[in-house]
Amino acid sequence: MELAYYSDYAVRLVNTEEPARNKDALTSVEAVRELFGANQQAARRTTDADVTRFRSVRARLRAVFDAADGDDETLAVDLLNSLLLEFPVSPQISGHDVRDQDGRPDWHMHLADHPSNATAGYAAIAAMGLAFHLTEHGVDRLGLCEAAPCRNAYLDTSTNRSRRYCSDRCATRANVAAYRARKREEAERTGRSAEAAQPSTAVTDR
Repeated sequence: MELAYYSDYAVRLVNTEEPARNKDALTSVEAVRELFGANQQAARRTTDADVTRFRSVRARLRAVFDAADGDDETLAVDLLNSLLLEFPVSPQISGHDVRDQDGRPDWHMHLADHPSNATAGYAAIAAMGLAFHLTEHGVDRLGLCEAAPCRNAYLDTSTNRSRRYCSDRCATRANVAAYRARKREEAERTGRSAEAAQPSTAVTDR
């Protein structure tokens, strides 16, 4: 498993909540288990207590994205370091019985999560994955969608650091909103110009 993959854990967890819309998808054990994806062994450790714990970790991960989005690089790193200290991982070399074209194991780095509970395990790999992404690509690659009221988290992997939205859907919605705003502004300017060009009809006293 590539280390970059683990950064998606952080994004998936943060985006279970839409604060501006007052929506929260993290309301059950089943919802928590879905976050683990193919890692079903870790998902099976989830209990009712993890729902509340996951929400707490989610708030801390969103704070990292908030700091990065606000160009506070030091705060983003400090917040992420705090998570890394609290939820450590054990890097391991793994082959998973996958063989390359020469028949040798396809060795790669794997993060062994903390076994105490589901939250600790998930938080550990999410924080480490985000840390790898940050140090490899820069803090400015951690973004929050600019299409209000979305504010979903995303990782910018574009070649020119130009990503501003979490999805094509949000990008389209934002572009349409901007287009309509320009049209309204043009209509208002045209209306004001037309009023200014009207001859005065005021009646003067004789």
